[in-house]
This record gives sequence, structure tokens and C-alpha cells, in this order.
Amino acid sequence: MALLFSNATILPMTSAEDAPRTFRGWVGVDANRLTLVTDSETEAAAFRTAHAGLREIDCRGKLLMPGLINTHCHAGMTLQRSYADDITLMEWLNDYIWPFESRQTPDEVALGMTLGIVEMLLGGVTSFVDMYYDEDRCVEVAERLGIRAVLGCNYFDSNIGEVFPQVERAVERAAAGSGRVRIAVAPHSAYTVSPENLVRGRELAERLDLGMMTHIAETRDEIRIVGERYGRTPVAHLDALGLLGPHMIGAHCVHVTDSDLATLVERGVTVSHNPQSNMKISSGVAPVEKMLRVGALVTVATDGTCSNNDLDMWEELRTAAFLQKSATGDPTALPAWEVLRMATANGARAMGYADGELGVLREGALADLIVVDLQKPHLQPIHNVVSNLAYCGKASDVETVVVDGRIVVENRRIAGVDLPDLYARVGEAVRRITTAG
Repeated sequence: MALLFSNATILPMTSAEDAPRTFRGWVGVDANRLTLVTDSETEAAAFRTAHAGLREIDCRGKLLMPGLINTHCHAGMTLQRSYADDITLMEWLNDYIWPFESRQTPDEVALGMTLGIVEMLLGGVTSFVDMYYDEDRCVEVAERLGIRAVLGCNYFDSNIGEVFPQVERAVERAAAGSGRVRIAVAPHSAYTVSPENLVRGRELAERLDLGMMTHIAETRDEIRIVGERYGRTPVAHLDALGLLGPHMIGAHCVHVTDSDLATLVERGVTVSHNPQSNMKISSGVAPVEKMLRVGALVTVATDGTCSNNDLDMWEELRTAAFLQKSATGDPTALPAWEVLRMATANGARAMGYADGELGVLREGALADLIVVDLQKPHLQPIHNVVSNLAYCGKASDVETVVVDGRIVVENRRIAGVDLPDLYARVGEAVRRITTAG
């Protein structure tokens, strides 16, 4: 069924300049594409005539914009939300996270993935990039809930023999699905995966024509460990092994040198900025303003729920902008328009979509969009709707979510999900895992 969103404030995110354009108008969806984006009542009337039986949704007092794109998370880790807080990264990993993960089953990972996707969809995230275990099992979850995803099969030296077959299975399952789910190869980092196994991951990705992702220069400990072992920075080490390129998403990139930045730009690597996670575990502040100035493709993301502790992209937008202003001493750093672009059009490019195909509202683009209710105290008055979204927006402002032309959230209800039952199953799983050890 075709959809027509009427009388909306439309933020298409298509401006090539730093001058966002909004207008009152109509957006039409046919199958999984946007086939009408207009301010013309005549064109809207023609769309109605051409699509008998369409569903029309009145959006007075509301805003239409592209769905948000979360370029780095560990959605299955929602089962570990608030499990281990206020400790250092290495203690967090070695004493809490990795032991917890050793006791969970693939079905429990899929349950955590379900909870994570539900949280993201309700907050206006229409696409996400994941990095975790049992992604072959999680293809079905993403397909069932209707979200768009790149699922990165995460491996260490210790589990590479298990994960590489999962990559093959995940590719087969994604190929049999809707086309919304893509698979990637995801070595954890340069300090947890040997050079030989990093190269094996690159070769697997090349053979299957897959993207890659990894953590890069997240902490000072990582810089020290990689430097002591290989005499290089993590960026230089990964580059020497041939892992860097437009197919690579590098999460964090907090402790990068000017030479590292030049390499990331030259190779076309996407930087996924995770401000709240970096703040919480005291990793440091990624030099995002400098990255943008030298031409890096920078996106924004939440990281996992046990280092954040949620998957709320609206919080990340505001935090990212404010953190750069504070760190640089420049109030003009990372303006509202730029941070919104990082979470929409830039995120689409990071996921491997062509310019204009995703992350924008333009005719011919994939129909991933959200309806934001502007009739909220914290969003009034509206002097500048872009600033209101970036600096005042909340996940609870998202009323309707469309992915691939299908309404998956309407009036803040998510299709096909019994939330009380989901919460009960999550509680049961966590009790089993935490008492099993």
C-alpha cells in the first residue's frame, strides 16, 4: 500500500551546503522508495489519484526527516545493561563482560538483539551497524523486526574458528531475506587479534565481498599495547596489514595522530564517533572537529548499552556537539546541522549506500523516515527546528517509523512485539546467566 504523509514540516537533509532547508509539504512512498517529496499541493493531489487506496497520514505539527543511523553498537549486549559500571575498560572486559558472554547462548544473544532493536526503533533509528557474536542467529531478528542493518561478525584469536563459519551462514541467511540486512567481518581490535588473524579476516571479507569494522585507538592502553608489540599506532598497524579502505568502519578513533588522520582520510575509512561511551569509560575525546576539517567521513553512534548505557541516538547528537565545543573552546564547532548529517547521510555512506540512496528524503531514495512530534514543551518555540532536533530532541518524540516503505512503529507502538513478554524473557535470561557462574 502506498503512503502519503501530508502537511508536514520536512527536513530532507539534502542540502550540499551548511544551510538546512525545511519546508511544509508532502512525502509519498510507493513500495520501498520515496516517489514524492514536494511542497506542491498539485503534485500531492496527482499522487493521490495515481495511488488508489493509499493511506494518508496527516502530519500537522510534526516533522518528517530521514531515520537515524547508528554506526556502531553491540545490540546483543543489552542483556548486560548496567551490569558493570564505574570501572576501567580492562577490568570491565576481563572481570565482567567476557565471563558473562561465555555463559550466554546464541538464543540469549538473539533475545538481547531483539531488545536492542526495539529500543532503537522506538527512538527513530532505522538503520544500525552491529558488532557482536552469533550474528548468523540475529539475521532473523533484524528481518522480523523490520530494521535495516549491517551485522558485523566479531572475532578474537580465541574464537576465529567458530566465527568464520558463522560469517558464511550469516551471508546465506541475509541473501535469502529482504535485502535490508548486510553482513560484515569484524575483528575486535589490533590489540586482541594477531596480525595473521587480522589478515585472515581481510581475506574472508574480500572473498565474500563484505565490509569490515573494528575498534581503533579507543584507549591509551590500546595505544600502549599495540606500540609495544608492533612499534606502530593502531591505525598504522591496520594499514600495514591492508585492512583500511572505504569498506572499513573504525569505531572510536579517540587517540589518533595527525598522521593517523591523514591515513584514515586517504584510505576512505569511516570514523564512528561514540561520545557518551568514550566519556563514561574515560577513553578521551575524539578530535571530531579536526577530522571533519581534514575531510574524514565521520558518523555518530551509541556503542553498547553496558558502556553508555542506552541506544538513544538523540542523546549522542547533543553530546557529540557539546563535547566538541567544550574540547575545542570554540562554540561554532560541530553545529547542529553537521551532527544531524553525521547521523543520517554520513551514516548511509558508511553502510555502503550510494549518495542520495539512504539517509535523505529525496525522490528515488529508500523509504526510511521518521515522524517527530514537535508539540512538546522542550521543542517549543521553534526558532530553528534543526537546533531543536539536535540539542533538544528525545527518543520519546518519535511517533512513527518507516523502514523500507513499511510502518514498523506507529503512535509509539512497535509492530508485532509484546513488550511485557519481551521484558519477562529478558529478566529470565539474565537471571540464568548471572547465576550460572
